Parts: sequence; C-alpha cells; structure tokens
Amino acid sequence: MTRPPLHHELFLIGHDQSGKPLVHQHSMALGLAGAVLLDLALSGRVTVGQGRITVADPTPVGDVVVDSLVPLMARDRAEGEARFWIKKLAEDAYDRTRQSLVTAGVLVMVTRRRMGMLPYTRYQLADIASVVRASAGVRSAVEGWKQPDGRGAALCGLVGALRLEAELYLDQPSARLVERLREIAGEHSPVVREVVQLIDDMLGEAAVAVFR
Repeated sequence: MTRPPLHHELFLIGHDQSGKPLVHQHSMALGLAGAVLLDLALSGRVTVGQGRITVADPTPVGDVVVDSLVPLMARDRAEGEARFWIKKLAEDAYDRTRQSLVTAGVLVMVTRRRMGMLPYTRYQLADIASVVRASAGVRSAVEGWKQPDGRGAALCGLVGALRLEAELYLDQPSARLVERLREIAGEHSPVVREVVQLIDDMLGEAAVAVFR
C-alpha cells in the first residue's frame, strides 16, 4: 500500500473522528506546511539547510498541495527563506489538505444544524482505520517497536510540536512523551531536526503574538 503524504497523516491525527480540530487551525496550518516541506526534502525534491530552501527537482507528483508550491519555489532566483515559504504554504495548506482527503474518500463532508436552525459543516472520517494507520508509526517509534524512517521521525516531531501526544493513547506522562517525540525527530537527520525545530519556533511565536 502506498503511504499517504505526510501532511495527510498529520491532518488525520490532528482531528477527532467527527472532524473537530484538536488544535487551533492556524497552528495546524503551520504544521501541515512543515509536513509538506519535509516530504519534499526527504524525497530529494528540495534541499533545506541553515534556514534556506533550494529546489532540486520541480517535477509534479500529483499532489495539489505540493505541486502548487514547488513551481513558485523554483522561480525564486535566490535560495528561498524557509520561514517565508512555510508561511506562504500555510495560507491555504489546511483547506487544500482537507479537500484532497475528501477527494480521496478519506473524509466525508457532513452538514448538520445547531439547535435545528443554524447549519454547519464537518468533515468526518469515512473509516477510523485511516487515522489508526497514520498514528501507528508514531506509536511504534515512541515505544521502540520499530526504528522510524525519515518520514516517521518527521511525523513524530510535528506531533510533538503541535502537542497532539494525547492522540497516541500511550500510558506515559505528557511532558515525557513530547520530549521523546522531539528526541526521535532530532536523532534522525539534520533536515528533519531543522524543519521540526523551525515549526516549533514559529508555533511558539504565533502563540505569543496572540497575547500582545
């Protein structure tokens, strides 16, 4: 079975079965942007180092989120700043990821009414197995069942950065679990460590900005 894109897996972990987001949408958008960048870097399509991005292979891969970003990066004459492109991608990463999951049949759009009057829309899981598969690699990495590959380590780091550790349903203190998720990301490779740390920093800055 072909593994879904990293941003799909992160989106699924970040929502409950009814489609309710478990973190603020802006935070999730930053995490999704980081997931896209990590997928690109780990597949060799871009290089990331010292906060800069360079496109190595602009060939489309059939993912609407990824394929909308790479041509823009490729037209950037100089090596692009990672922070800039993460913010740029985060502008619509949430909506585009959700729509691609609907198109794939993983999510189903459901419209209901509050108190029988006000309509609202949720995007529910078509099958809970999809989120179980998404989180299985993270759980196995934390518990030491299986050595994670680059994408697994990246997902661990992003889950920790977004504080989604409770969705792993592991019997460990929250602080220790987040620490372990960050350790896994940091131990794998410089690019995973750098991008996850950058997302963590940007999430912290966004949280502080709310209170200014």
